Amino acid sequence: MRTPIFTGAAVALVTPMKANGEVNYEKLDELIEFQIAGGTDSIVACGTTGEASTLSHEEHLTVIKHTVEKVAGRVPVIAGTGSNSTETAIYLSVEAEKAGADALLLVTPYYNKATQKGLIEHFVKTAQAVKIPVILYNVPGRTGCNIQPQTVKEIARRASNVVAIKEASGDISQVAALASIMDDDFAIYSGNDDQIVPILSLGGLGVISVLSNVAPKETHDIVDLYLKGDVKASCKLQLEAIDLIKSLFCEVNPIPVKTALNLMGMNAGPLRLPLTEMEGSNADRLKASLEKYGIDCSKNQVIKFNDLSRD
Repeated sequence: MRTPIFTGAAVALVTPMKANGEVNYEKLDELIEFQIAGGTDSIVACGTTGEASTLSHEEHLTVIKHTVEKVAGRVPVIAGTGSNSTETAIYLSVEAEKAGADALLLVTPYYNKATQKGLIEHFVKTAQAVKIPVILYNVPGRTGCNIQPQTVKEIARRASNVVAIKEASGDISQVAALASIMDDDFAIYSGNDDQIVPILSLGGLGVISVLSNVAPKETHDIVDLYLKGDVKASCKLQLEAIDLIKSLFCEVNPIPVKTALNLMGMNAGPLRLPLTEMEGSNADRLKASLEKYGIDCSKNQVIKFNDLSRD
């Protein structure tokens, strides 16, 4: 019997940086506290939104360990440890387990574009290298590779600690097909903030969210209200957030969400190249969406993203 890692909204947390591009652990602590105070149900460290692809292995594991220690068991910490190299994914997963992560998030191997057979072997071998629960992460728009429903079923059959999937294919029909063939104890989480309610309607247990970085309470409430039976109120919150969600994805994630946190005065800092400063018109659109949603941008701490010297 598989046990859900969390029910509700998990934040795909940004990794704050100093002006010179180094990880800002003091700000990371502040962001963690902001999330927990807002009712976030779980924290994902070093996912796509956390810029894992430009962190060194040492930084990657240090951020995970630091997050685990700061959270101190208040909510589950899920460590992003996926890679397009199975060997690297196993290494990061084993080390994250040692660091105290409650679960792992394994993205589909990117660039290689593995076959479905290759995906099965990759995920099974990685999952079997650890004892903690594993969430698969299907995001073909970024990886060029889609995990088919029957593939998910086979992975879960062979690796009992694969307990869930973050589904960001955007294909509701695929999610429905997946839900129809999986056991009831296999959790499906929305990976798209604009599809939280639709995936909940198919039996999903929540969302792993970018929106939650700026609106943790509201994102939590979308799920909580739905699961408590108030579908109308949940849907209302989902629809109220659509404009902001669109603005948070008007450029590649996490450029807009990091910009949003800086606009809110939370000093998440710059991004690492090849991600660059947000285009002016898009930044204006984002600010307008935040203010329309009721988020204060008067403490603007926007940092120019192209000055990443480490002198």
